[in-house]
Amino acid sequence: MHAVAAATQGRRTPLVGLSGGADSLALAVATAEAVRTRANPALAGGAGAVVVDHGLQADSAAVAERAAAIARRLGLDPVVIERVHVTATGDGPEAEARQARHAALEAAAQRLGSGAVLLAHTRDDQAEQVLLGLARGSGTRSLAGIPRRRGLILRPLLDLTRQETEAICRWAGVRWWQDPANADPAYLRSRLRTRVLPALEDPDEGLGPGLSAALARSADIAAEDADALEQWASREYSRLVRYRPGEHASGAGNRLGITAGRGANLSLPLEELAELPDAIRYRVIGTAAVSAGGERPSRERVLAVDRLIAGRAGGGTSAGPVQLPGGVVSRRRRTGGYATLDFDAGEVLESPADAPVPPAPSR
Repeated sequence: MHAVAAATQGRRTPLVGLSGGADSLALAVATAEAVRTRANPALAGGAGAVVVDHGLQADSAAVAERAAAIARRLGLDPVVIERVHVTATGDGPEAEARQARHAALEAAAQRLGSGAVLLAHTRDDQAEQVLLGLARGSGTRSLAGIPRRRGLILRPLLDLTRQETEAICRWAGVRWWQDPANADPAYLRSRLRTRVLPALEDPDEGLGPGLSAALARSADIAAEDADALEQWASREYSRLVRYRPGEHASGAGNRLGITAGRGANLSLPLEELAELPDAIRYRVIGTAAVSAGGERPSRERVLAVDRLIAGRAGGGTSAGPVQLPGGVVSRRRRTGGYATLDFDAGEVLESPADAPVPPAPSR
C-alpha cells in the first residue's frame, strides 16, 4: 500500500494493469487499500483497472471477466477490459504480446484521463530480466532491468517477491489465475523462472539463496549508473553537434532527450569527440545516428564508427563510409585542418562491399 501511495504521488486516477495473476491482483488489493485509507491525496479521486485480454488462450475472455469482477469488488472504478490482437512481428511471442499490451494500456489511460498505469512486476521479474541481459551480453541500460517508471508506466512492487504477492492475495481472500505460459519451457523467461533461477539458488549445488535479491540490487545500481552516463552523454552531444547548412534541430526525440530534425545531416568535431571517455563517446555516436534519422545502432556498428575516430591520424580527406541502420551513413571528413565525424541521412550504400568496417587498430 505504501509503495503504491509513494509511486502515484502527483498522478491522477491511476489504473492497475490487471491480468488475474497473483502479482497484479496483489497490486489491485494494495491500490484499493491505498484509496480506502486515503494514503495519498493523489488517490482522492480513486483508482481503476484495465484488464488486457490477449486472446491467446481458449479461456482468455473468461479469465479477463473474472479479473474485472474482482477489481470491481475491491472498489476500483472504472474497470475496463481491452481485447487486443497480437501481431507477429518477428520479435517472438513474449515481446509481441508485451507490445500489444502496453499499447492497449496507454490508450486506455489516455481515453479515461488517467495519469498513470500501475504494473505488478516484482523483484523476481527483475532478477529474471537482469539474467536475460547478462545472457545477451547487453550494456548498462539493459542490465538495469525493468524501470520503476517510464512515462505513464509505474511499477510499485519491484521490491516485493512473488511469495509476498501471493500472501497479499490470501490476506484479501482473492484467488488468482495461474497462467500456463509461466510454466511452459517453450518460453525463455519460463525456463529462467522454473529451472535456471531455482538451480542457481540451490543451497547445495548452486550459488545459494538470495541471488534474486542480489540481482535486483545490481539492477538498481546499474540504473543509477546508466542515468548518469546518459545525462553526461546528452550534454556532450548538445555541446558538440553541428548541423549542416539548411538543416536544423527540431521535432523528433531520441533516447537521451535530444531533439533533432529527422533526416538531418550533422557533424561532430573529431578531436573533441576522441577525447571523451569510451562509454560517453559510444553513446554520443548512437545519439548522432538516431538524430540523423536512423535507428539505434548495435554495438558492432558503433564500434565500426568509433574506428573512424581512432584512425584520425591517417592521411586523406575522408574515411569510411560505415552504413548504419535506418539509412544513415557515417564518414570521417577533413576540411583544411578541421576534421569531423559526419552522419548523412537518407543514404543506403548499394552493397555490403560499399560499407566497409574499418579494421581495428593494432595493439
